[in-house]
Amino acid sequence: MRSQAPVLAPLFRSEAQALLLSELLLPGEEMSMTDLAERAGLPYPTVHREVARLLDAGLLADRRVGRTRLVKGNEQSPLLAPTREILLTVTGPAVLLHEALDGIDGIERAFVFGSFAARAKGEPGPPPNDIDLMVIGTPDVRAVYEVCREISDSVGRIVNPTIMSPEEAAEQTGFLEEVRANPVIEIVGGGPDGPAADTGTAEGG
Repeated sequence: MRSQAPVLAPLFRSEAQALLLSELLLPGEEMSMTDLAERAGLPYPTVHREVARLLDAGLLADRRVGRTRLVKGNEQSPLLAPTREILLTVTGPAVLLHEALDGIDGIERAFVFGSFAARAKGEPGPPPNDIDLMVIGTPDVRAVYEVCREISDSVGRIVNPTIMSPEEAAEQTGFLEEVRANPVIEIVGGGPDGPAADTGTAEGG
């Protein structure tokens, strides 16, 4: 699922660490280890190991409430703000889009495609100027565009949404064939390996 070398590889020791930090530092929430593992899509032992390293480095802080261990960014660390800025630029769009779009009814699937997805999946090329978002379903169009405007302001890149019904997404057009043939970043819906070819939606490459 996450085997490709991430664009963050030169800055973080592993993609797991980058994913974990994105889920913690970008929303700015305090989370239990179990919730963090679920949100980041990582095995609990991996999260436990990475959190221990980040606590030792002083980038995270933790506390216990009963038997639950809660972790969050360490506001006393001078590395917190620059780390958050790096994550916001590179992984932030996917994390923030998931947080926002997951609350909009009618979305069957949403994913980032185009140059941003390709760079994030390790394909060579120039840095992306914007973020292409595909939304499949019957959502409130105004709500989707409002989310895209807000996240564009947050991450410093324009988020361009394309909204299609499931029937439109099942069509065989040149545009959709290109989307299906190239990498995507799943935001809402879709399996870990992308949808099956007969679902009628665009698939990851």
